[in-house]
Amino acid sequence: MKNVLVTGADGFIGSHLTEYLVENGCNVRALTQYNSFNYWGWLEDVGCLKDIEVVSGDIRDPHYCKQITKNVDVVFHLGALIAIPYSYVAPDSYVETNIRGTLNICQASMDNGVKRVIHTSTSEVYGTAQYVPIDEKHPLQPQSPYSASKIGADAMAMSFFNAFDLPLTIARPFNTYGPRQSARAVIPTIITQIANGKKQIKLGDVSPTRDFNYVLDTCRGFLELARCDQAIGEIVNIGSNFEISIGDTLEIIRELMGSDVEFLTDEQRIRPEKSEVFRLWCDNTKIYGLTGFKPSYDIRSGLQATIDWFTEPDNLKKYKADIYNV
Repeated sequence: MKNVLVTGADGFIGSHLTEYLVENGCNVRALTQYNSFNYWGWLEDVGCLKDIEVVSGDIRDPHYCKQITKNVDVVFHLGALIAIPYSYVAPDSYVETNIRGTLNICQASMDNGVKRVIHTSTSEVYGTAQYVPIDEKHPLQPQSPYSASKIGADAMAMSFFNAFDLPLTIARPFNTYGPRQSARAVIPTIITQIANGKKQIKLGDVSPTRDFNYVLDTCRGFLELARCDQAIGEIVNIGSNFEISIGDTLEIIRELMGSDVEFLTDEQRIRPEKSEVFRLWCDNTKIYGLTGFKPSYDIRSGLQATIDWFTEPDNLKKYKADIYNV
């Protein structure tokens, strides 16, 4: 498992996973989305930049996917469009990137004899919980174009295991947070606005619950699944088995930051009624049984580490706290 490709390596989780894999002795080829600025996203900030091979391209191009999967043992496929609000206005781009991009990566991996593919899913595919905690047999509910595209991507990935014996695992992380996360997510939104001295913060519905997981735990879950032969052909949740409301999460952030900020409801930020996922709570029995994985960070320690990173001036200035990030 020495030669590894990470798609979406320029993103939040992908950049952390790249660092984590280097620390664990892997030779990493890190795919960033091509742009004319030669900008590598969050890889610009990693300490292992000299130890990785950075390539720039697009998973929507099957020929390029075939090129970058050559001489690779393991593919961690994280490349995707992820923002739920943007999927309401540009759903076709989610189909092209998430479904067709996954098809291209799986086809290229099969053609080049890749030994393991870890395909990244999301807890959003479950929709609002019909029962809790949510195990891998929970029905899938496409409550947004984003989640629909990920359901399609998961199905495409699994078809390559069933039809062609591609040694593939679907990793389904629940709500990951931590340093470098996009400000479109609620935790960075709150931290950056408090750090910039805001006295009032506009939010959508804070009653939904989530199973929040610190990013280093998610990365460790990915690596454990890649090492586990029994996980081939399986869909596996990565989560903490701990449920907390968004409102209670914000109260912890306010307490840890010593803030008296006021939270206000903004109708613009509320999802369409049938699109809101009101409850997510991970059953992590399967990953524990397969690998022994348990999260190392509880919600308070993870939030403190996140706050410490975001409140560093050099990090804080990279975020536009005065705009609503879609």
